[in-house]
Amino acid sequence: MEMRIERDTLGEVKVPQNRFWGAQTQRSLENFKIGEEKMPRPLIYAFAELKKAAAIVNAGNEDLATEKKEAVVAACEQILTGQFDEHFPIVVWQTGSGTQSNMNMNEVIAYMANEQLQHTNIKVHPNDDVNRSQSSNDTFPTAMHIATVHETEKNLFPAIQTWIKTLTLLEDKFKDVMKVGRTHLQDATPLTFGQEVSAWKEMLKKSNKMIRESLEYVRELAIGGTAVGTGLNSPASFGEEMAKQLTIQTGRTFIHSNNFFHALTSHDQLVHFHGAVKALAADLFKIANDIRLLASGPRSGIAEITIPANEPGSSIMPGKVNPTQSEAMTMVASQIFGNDATISFAASQGHYQLNVFKPVIAYNVLQSIRLLTDGLVSFHDRCLVGIEVDRGKMTENVERSLMLVTALNSHIGYENAAKIAKKAFAEKSTLKEAALNLGLLTSTEFDTLVKPEEMIHPRK
Repeated sequence: MEMRIERDTLGEVKVPQNRFWGAQTQRSLENFKIGEEKMPRPLIYAFAELKKAAAIVNAGNEDLATEKKEAVVAACEQILTGQFDEHFPIVVWQTGSGTQSNMNMNEVIAYMANEQLQHTNIKVHPNDDVNRSQSSNDTFPTAMHIATVHETEKNLFPAIQTWIKTLTLLEDKFKDVMKVGRTHLQDATPLTFGQEVSAWKEMLKKSNKMIRESLEYVRELAIGGTAVGTGLNSPASFGEEMAKQLTIQTGRTFIHSNNFFHALTSHDQLVHFHGAVKALAADLFKIANDIRLLASGPRSGIAEITIPANEPGSSIMPGKVNPTQSEAMTMVASQIFGNDATISFAASQGHYQLNVFKPVIAYNVLQSIRLLTDGLVSFHDRCLVGIEVDRGKMTENVERSLMLVTALNSHIGYENAAKIAKKAFAEKSTLKEAALNLGLLTSTEFDTLVKPEEMIHPRK
């Protein structure tokens, strides 16, 4: 492989000729050969947005020459096309401030800018120009927040809204379909399938609201704090100007932190945000389980609903179809639960003026958003929209349910109603037969009092 020589404050380093990075990126590749996890693409693009905004703000403050600004901005816009991803190879397991990722971006932008300026006497420096008024300590957490807001608003929220729309349709479609309710995995009083679906819809609506509320805290940016929160080497207005410029560039709302000392050492905002994401994952775990249990069978399970048959379910059992979308969704949720534990612990490690677990926090937050978004889309398109009910099976289960006896509580008392249920269960008879045999009700009285369709709402 053809190499070129790059230099930093530690000396010379050989870099592949066809790569745009410099000495510090190369040192990172050689010093941190740990795992396969690369810094997420959304974080890379957030960094590009940040560097573009910094060039514009610095030029506006007459801290960066117009020619350099234009070259840096052009380089950032090229990076944002996604055509230069191969030049950002840094792994997650690096310095805890994310310095190597910041310098990787600085070096690539400087290289690309200098290619544009090669016929001039102007030279863009990765530290002095691209990183002007900044530090890794405030750029990395800023990029974390930009990426989180972008990915949530662009991808996660639309996926949630699609679920809410479909669940609303299913709720209405099955609003009159009676079925057995279940608590403790045991038969309970009746409800409609539409009512059961309404709980799922409310979960999505509540989670959506909680995530939106928690995302407001993530809009605060650390940029302007530089190394320890004092803002050394940056203009006093830099943080405010950057938040305004990033809002203009991205079309998403950002504000500057009112305390940079907090912004560099604490990631409580992302802990709070991810807690809301985890709450959605918990709800989706429950919904996926409900669906696979209700569809269990097809002949020896509950089998009250059917779900799409997307692929063969067994390599040995012909005709078997499994609830694979539920399995995928619950594995996604499990990963998010684990991510939350990692984020919480990592966020607790803010020693003095800097938290040095930033890359692993960023990786896990963005992975959770991506997995949850993809999981929502996959489950929706390949399972949720195809749910149908077996009305005959639902009706049969309602008619056979011993818990219909609950309707008699206010007429013959809890203990007498329990006698009927126990007798019917022991003798494998109907509730009506047991009630008549015990002499507690007449046939007409039983038929008048035990009406499943009247048991799905409060007493009128």
